[in-house]
Amino acid sequence: MSVTFRLPAAVSLAALLLSGAAAAAPDVIPVEVTARPIEHFRIGSDRQRFGELEFAGGLDLSGSSRHFGALSAVHLHPGGSRMMAVADTGFWLAANIDRDPDGRPVGLSDVAMWEMTNGAGKWETDAEGMTATGDTIFVSYERTHRIAEFALDDDGFPVLRREAPPPVALHELRTNRGFEAVAIVPDGQPLAGSLVGVSEKSLDGNRNIMAFLRRPDGSSFEFSVKRVGEFDVTDGQFLPDGDLVLLERRFNITDGVAMRLRRIAAGAIAEGATVDGEVLLEADLLYQIDNMEGLSITVDPDGTPRLTIVSDDNHSILQRNLLLEFRLVGAEDRSG
Repeated sequence: MSVTFRLPAAVSLAALLLSGAAAAAPDVIPVEVTARPIEHFRIGSDRQRFGELEFAGGLDLSGSSRHFGALSAVHLHPGGSRMMAVADTGFWLAANIDRDPDGRPVGLSDVAMWEMTNGAGKWETDAEGMTATGDTIFVSYERTHRIAEFALDDDGFPVLRREAPPPVALHELRTNRGFEAVAIVPDGQPLAGSLVGVSEKSLDGNRNIMAFLRRPDGSSFEFSVKRVGEFDVTDGQFLPDGDLVLLERRFNITDGVAMRLRRIAAGAIAEGATVDGEVLLEADLLYQIDNMEGLSITVDPDGTPRLTIVSDDNHSILQRNLLLEFRLVGAEDRSG
């Protein structure tokens, strides 16, 4: 499904602050971001192909505001030049992604942050997942488990329209292991327009990951994602062909930190099903990764899907804010 929501005027921050609309807008925090390019994904190697994925560049980011970081979800505008993100500390972020002639990211500009608020104007935290369609943004929250629906006001800022608990038995959800992934089934698929949610680590009776699908008419069903190894789901988005890509993270003392991308076939999601899929990528600390939390999928001009992944640094000096990109170019040609 084409996502056409326009980013807030904050991506043209100077214009916003000088306009009459600024008085009615949220308190916008301008952020100067320093970006160190990441040329190679595997440390000490110039390898660019990783199975069906081609590394397309990355950034190691630091910001002038103490609020910068802790990004838990990201969404890129079609074309990949603008982004919106949410931080689990309770902030929206909007920015331009500056790119070189080859499309590799080189920096962020016109970066702005502002507080996420509820209908009563109170600050909201624990945002974990985000997806968008048309002029609507969906955000999932942990602890008080719910899916919020935001509309954009005339200045492009998200305004809470409604929120509701996810269509599952709430008592089965772990407090801090709720729905990290929310995604919209794309056009052309039998379930087009439906909202899919996948929990981080709330498990069903078979020790698989709880998930749901809510149709546009409000009806819904539950399904499960097979839990493979010690990985937890941190995000997920659909490819144009209807396959679901899950971003997963492992963190434990024994095995260390790792990220994984898993591809679930379009037709696998059904009521009561347990879905699984091929691993597109698995990477540990031999690669340029951190606590990878957010995933967005766009399509390049040549039709190749581009995956953009961001990390949550938890505002720790021991962690990094990373933006990594990969192109899904397909299987390598091993002939000859």
